[in-house]
Amino acid sequence: MRIHSQEHIAFSTNRAQRNATDIEKTLLKLGSGSKVAKGSQNASGLAISETMRAQIRGLSQAQRNMQDGLSVLESSNEGLNNVNNLLQRAREMAVAAANGTLTDQDREASSLELDQIMESINDTAGKLEFNTKKILGEDKALILQVGANPGQQLTIGNINVSTDKLGLDGASIATQKDAEELISKIDKAIGVVGGHLTKVGSEMESIEHHLTNALVFEGNLTKSLSLLADTDMAGEMMNFVQQDIRQKGDQLLIKTVNSNLQDVLSLLK
Repeated sequence: MRIHSQEHIAFSTNRAQRNATDIEKTLLKLGSGSKVAKGSQNASGLAISETMRAQIRGLSQAQRNMQDGLSVLESSNEGLNNVNNLLQRAREMAVAAANGTLTDQDREASSLELDQIMESINDTAGKLEFNTKKILGEDKALILQVGANPGQQLTIGNINVSTDKLGLDGASIATQKDAEELISKIDKAIGVVGGHLTKVGSEMESIEHHLTNALVFEGNLTKSLSLLADTDMAGEMMNFVQQDIRQKGDQLLIKTVNSNLQDVLSLLK
């Protein structure tokens, strides 16, 4: 007499174990929110997703770098405008001192203000800083990392508006001749500062262009990474419900067969 089918119980038991493994994988995806939380789930997908994740984080940091660069240029722009205003005042004084109606005493009094203007220009050039770096008194440029990869850089700065660089060291309006010569020197200095202002404006425009590109690229990569690695929550919940039903069915089958076996054995006794 055949009491039960051992192979059916073995099949149900094996299927229950496989189903338990599948439930564990599904719960891992639901809990982590990632389809590739473990390399065993998708080895190549994990490698690709980590590469994309590194690019995204690099682009995010590059955007912060560029924001810092814009802050430097905005500070430079304000400093250059201040120097330009000082030069305009110095030129006005030189024009006045070049007039023959002034006495030497008048020019001597004006020279005190001129000296203060030159000192203010040097203060702006030497003391305007960003994160302890001088930005208007250095011949050394700043290099911004504007991308996630090596070589994606942009050079800004390299501005020096000290009176020495502007050709205004020893500026004097002590005599009418000195005042006339100073007018020409200041005109050249104003031209240099104007060139720096144009350079700063073009650099700001370039950074904003790179910033926009980085933002778009990061968004596209983030979307691609989401499609590759993020869990389809609705789909995985459906899988979990199906797996749970199968698991309970297999457990019920094994329990029922064992119960029937016990009943039959009790009758034989």
